[in-house]
Amino acid sequence: MIDDESARAVRHWRATAPDTVLLDGFHALKHALRFGAAVRAAVTSDKAAAVELAEDLADDLTEAIADLLVEVDAGTLRDLVPRVHPTRVAALAVRRGRQVNLDELSRRPRQAPVVVLDNPRNLGNVGAVVRLAAGFGVTGVVTTGDIDPWHPNAVRSGAGLHFATAVERLPGDALPEGPLYALDPEGADIRSLTIPDDALLAFGSERHGISPELRKRATRLVALPMRPQVSSYNLATSVAMALFHWGGPDRPA
Repeated sequence: MIDDESARAVRHWRATAPDTVLLDGFHALKHALRFGAAVRAAVTSDKAAAVELAEDLADDLTEAIADLLVEVDAGTLRDLVPRVHPTRVAALAVRRGRQVNLDELSRRPRQAPVVVLDNPRNLGNVGAVVRLAAGFGVTGVVTTGDIDPWHPNAVRSGAGLHFATAVERLPGDALPEGPLYALDPEGADIRSLTIPDDALLAFGSERHGISPELRKRATRLVALPMRPQVSSYNLATSVAMALFHWGGPDRPA
């Protein structure tokens, strides 16, 4: 039997869902709250366990999470989300404003690169790159092509960290200003280069690599070190290697 509070929460969830982003799991809710997301609804099938998790992993947010979460039964939670996260927590938040993101991406001088994913095809990889970008403190992640970087599968993979950086889809001819460093097997070894803070770091799609148009516009072509006969790295791995090189051991924390 569902109580009045749970019933109200379910109605509110269903009314809110079309205009919000699904935060799938405790960690997505935690990160979204830490980076200022407007969370409109939050449910769980085990509030005591979720609050205990907050006390262990996010004691700065325990009170806020306890106030937000409404307990619903397990069957109801399964009805509300495509698949229940192991933490049995789900929330809805307002997507970061496009103009806010565009302003951040275009602001100069930049203190950290923008990652450009040129026509990516795998939403899980997009989310993993957003998570990396947030961790490294880059300015943002821009995708070209037809997939939405805020798709629920990308947000799930990004663990709520879309709210920690500027994530937007833009046409290839409307990228932010700055020197374009495109990852390409024929480029200069990245270990021989210094990546400037205001660079655009462009990575091609998982199957086809950088597009001819973006390759032609590149300030520099850059290659990652790779053993002969190994064909490629995973997209998120490539981004991590390039960002680690940009950060460098001598860069101030």
